[in-house]
Amino acid sequence: MKAKNIFITGKPGTGKTTLIRKLIDEFTLDAGGFFTQEVREAGERVGFDILTLDGRRGMLARKGMKSNLRVGRYGVSLKDLEEIAVDSIKKALWKNKIVIIDEIGKMELFSEKFKEAVLRALDSEKIVLGTIKLAPDPFTDMIRQRSDTIIFELTPENREEVKGLIKNVIGV
Repeated sequence: MKAKNIFITGKPGTGKTTLIRKLIDEFTLDAGGFFTQEVREAGERVGFDILTLDGRRGMLARKGMKSNLRVGRYGVSLKDLEEIAVDSIKKALWKNKIVIIDEIGKMELFSEKFKEAVLRALDSEKIVLGTIKLAPDPFTDMIRQRSDTIIFELTPENREEVKGLIKNVIGV
């Protein structure tokens, strides 16, 4: 089976999200879905936001936020994750050729609705382009083992090579 689900993995700061943004911009891809973005105050990272390709924004996590769901110092907002990120995946499945899922990581995996939306996207006819956490996890390991999925490990040294490989898989 031909790979139609394309994920980038790698250590933090290697440019996974930046690479996906470049691919969308350079090749004017018909894409919907979401990105995560660091939130900084006075030069310090204080959290992460969800940004959809259709212009919506929500909070994914904040330092010191009261939440039963935590990753390190960050409280996770299940509400925004499900109402904004999950909704953006569903909309992209309905109206775009490519579904962007940035990212499948510790924070996002707290949500069963998120996991269901990811599986629906992976099983669809649409191309899925996203980022996936490097560390092992039952859900991400299952994605890695799919015959219709290809994973590229990004490093600062192989960015251009990976960009070319993804471009070929997508067919642009």
